[in-house]
Amino acid sequence: MKLLILFLLLTTFGLAQSDFYTRLADSTWTLTRQTVTYDPAYFSIAYPNGDVPKDKGVCTDVVIRAYRKMGIDLQKEVHEDMKKNFSLYPKKWKLTKTDTNIDHRRVPNLMTYFSRFGSVLPMTQQAKDYKPGDIVCWDLGKGLTHIGIVSNKKTSDGKRYMIVHNIGAGQVLEDCLFSFKIIGHYRYGKNLE
Repeated sequence: MKLLILFLLLTTFGLAQSDFYTRLADSTWTLTRQTVTYDPAYFSIAYPNGDVPKDKGVCTDVVIRAYRKMGIDLQKEVHEDMKKNFSLYPKKWKLTKTDTNIDHRRVPNLMTYFSRFGSVLPMTQQAKDYKPGDIVCWDLGKGLTHIGIVSNKKTSDGKRYMIVHNIGAGQVLEDCLFSFKIIGHYRYGKNLE
């Protein structure tokens, strides 16, 4: 009887996680229907739940907007952790304090946050290791980083899931998982991990 109850609990918990990531991947894909111009400008935005203008954004805004559709405000989450643990975050910008307008919009900060509160997954060259709802980060060279979310749509050959990201052409769905050097692979679902 105890084993049956344990099995049911594990199965239910696993389904809840799976359902969250399926919905996250779907919410990310819906972002591709919006017209967004790539714009890396600094914006003053509200806090919490602030967003840059709806018709503008960068790669991090895809992730932020997808999670916001799931009820998770990465602006608030990253800010609160940075306030308490500022020394753990990258020093690339030589800042001395947090900035709710931009901190969550920087790939290295999101990588730090996801490493601290999500699951760090293997960075492989095997398509089967990348599931819908996974977050992938890339090194584009020359100090540039990029982030996207694995969608629930497969490539035409069915070999891998496509990525929703914004690398300059707006929020798009593309087959680019292995187009750049992968430097991060995460799963993050607040209260699910």
